[in-house]
Amino acid sequence: MKSEILRALREAGDGFVSGQALCEKAGVTRQAVWKNITQLKEHGFVIESVQNKGYRLVSSPDIFYPADIESRLGRDCLFHKADCYNVIDSTNTRAKQLAELGEEEGTLIIAERQTSGKGRRGRQWDSGAGTGIYMSMILRPVIEPSSVPGITLVAALAVVSAARQFCNVETFVKWPNDIVLDKKKICGILTEMSSEMDYINYVVVGIGINANNEHFPEEIEETATSIYLQTGQKTDRAGLAACIAGCFSRYYKEFTRARSLGPFVDEYNSVLANKDQEVKILYGMQEDRNKTETGIARGINKDGALLVDTGHGTECVVSGEVSVRGLYGYV
Repeated sequence: MKSEILRALREAGDGFVSGQALCEKAGVTRQAVWKNITQLKEHGFVIESVQNKGYRLVSSPDIFYPADIESRLGRDCLFHKADCYNVIDSTNTRAKQLAELGEEEGTLIIAERQTSGKGRRGRQWDSGAGTGIYMSMILRPVIEPSSVPGITLVAALAVVSAARQFCNVETFVKWPNDIVLDKKKICGILTEMSSEMDYINYVVVGIGINANNEHFPEEIEETATSIYLQTGQKTDRAGLAACIAGCFSRYYKEFTRARSLGPFVDEYNSVLANKDQEVKILYGMQEDRNKTETGIARGINKDGALLVDTGHGTECVVSGEVSVRGLYGYV
């Protein structure tokens, strides 16, 4: 009910929405509308009420509130439910727990702070409170398990697209799972899967974004940045999270229909920080942990592999760590 009220108020922009119109949209009584608006005000939403005009949304608090997130999602969006937490160990861990219990596709898990945020290859992700966006998505794609790594690239495209649409900033993808702004990292993506031999139980995609961070620990201040540090503008975090979910929904639906990244190869390569840059590949395989190779990255193929021109041909890199000259201190 609260999400429908907020949706109606947002759609009205600076205009007022009558109490009767809110009743009809939410399918409740005037008394119920008044009660829910009172509760929204208690959570920090500034809602103006004028006799004979109705209600107008003046401002929203900088918090993650389920009804607020849900009110910003398009009606055709894959995502329709948001679980929000002030503090959580890891949004990915919580998403996997819910998926194991049968939570359906289309649920978002969002937190103000993570105490045990996880990154790729088990790295810790710094997750301070009230500045970043820490969100995970529960998915149940009907595709081959071998195609799941492509979802990470889909998520990266969604973040780049949302940053452009919502924040008016141009970001780039460092294959396969980082987003960079001015050659520094602002976002990391972690995709995890539960599957059988030829069947996917669920996929969880975690996204951590440095939105309004004003500073970073000394050990990462040279390699990390935030949207705020680059633009000087504070970001509406709930709005950006919802925009990412909406962009992801569109890309994901096309990806699962095509069962490949074919429809997005050109778009992805246009925002690929690695493209036409010298890269160093650290394979990190168990049998050859220290194997490295250098070359020029040329883009991805429809399977999401990074194509690297080496001195002895084109290498299709499907996993491993890729360092790009000029990014993260690799020179």
